Amino acid sequence: MRDALLERRVERLDLDFVLPARAIDIAREVSVCHEAGFVVLDKAREIARVVFPSATVDFAMQEGMSLEADLHRRDFTVNAIAYDPRAERFIDPLDGRRDLERRHLRMVSADNLHDDPLRLLRAYRQAAQLGFEIDAETRATIRQLAPELSRVAAERICTELGYLLATPNGTHWLRRAIADGLLGQHLPSATAERAARLVNLDRAATSIRNRDPQLYTSIATSLRSTLETTPLTIAKLASIVDGDRDTVERELKALKYSKLEWRSVLDLRQATSATPDADSVRSLTVRELFFWFKHLGETFLAWYVWAIAQGIDDDAIAPLLEMYRTPNHDIAHPTPFVNGQKLVEALSLPRGPIVGELLTELAIARAEGKVETQDAAIELAQTLYGDAVR
Repeated sequence: MRDALLERRVERLDLDFVLPARAIDIAREVSVCHEAGFVVLDKAREIARVVFPSATVDFAMQEGMSLEADLHRRDFTVNAIAYDPRAERFIDPLDGRRDLERRHLRMVSADNLHDDPLRLLRAYRQAAQLGFEIDAETRATIRQLAPELSRVAAERICTELGYLLATPNGTHWLRRAIADGLLGQHLPSATAERAARLVNLDRAATSIRNRDPQLYTSIATSLRSTLETTPLTIAKLASIVDGDRDTVERELKALKYSKLEWRSVLDLRQATSATPDADSVRSLTVRELFFWFKHLGETFLAWYVWAIAQGIDDDAIAPLLEMYRTPNHDIAHPTPFVNGQKLVEALSLPRGPIVGELLTELAIARAEGKVETQDAAIELAQTLYGDAVR
């Protein structure tokens, strides 16, 4: 109801129906009738979802003896507005429509926030999503209840954090959330001072979007189809966490970030330490660049946003971007002259780490222009192997 009153355009229609009884049964009947998807979200509270190609419809049994009582159990007044299609009237016992007009997020009650502490963090996400301000009394209550977030599952915290990291509007409210102590238990190394760096990352992303929309799409595209995290959000995460590798890894694992995500953050932090300014970027040798790209992999795009945000000269980082965007580039995306089996056969090598080490050295030699044919690569491998065993 809230989004309809705000006339917000959304990609998918999202409807919620509150029923006095049989919510799950009715949802199942609707799904069968329309050949739509069906899932029970909460059996105990009688909540089910019907999924259409372009819409999601939730059916929930009302809490309390009436719809008005149910609305009094919601989180914020703007989410406590209902519409009776039969009577063609709004049901708004908490004056939520007035808060919509004022663009304010106001709590229904402190008890409701206490009952589900995720609502504390969700307030900042919804303020970012809607472009609202959080009512002063509500924000004071949130700060007071912040320790209650320790009762919330890490996965739920991560979902809200992910939204705040994903959008420019989220930066303002993420900084406030950190300042108000909402992430102190789940992401203790994040400080308001470190979160201030996100502003420059948003500006860098906007600059990239304006001059290279295709590159921006890559920066804002998920690392994997099963994840929401993008190179841009990796750059933001790497900017707000602090500490040694073990500390950062522990914090991100505790928030249930995947191995790909937390390793990308660690890889980016290591890369930024090696290239803090334009001079350090320009001074990288071919060998150093080879290992630098190998270490970063697809996290390079996160580094690129970070470098722009740091104000590193474009003439220093543009060549690296060109390398990254060039398929089969000898440094950024090397392809070997020979494979491991060929080396083993040609040199009668024992199988083991030495094969991988030789292949790496041959790839670097190719990038440096020292070998240009397979025969030359095998000859160099013979020399390197001879030196290694002597």
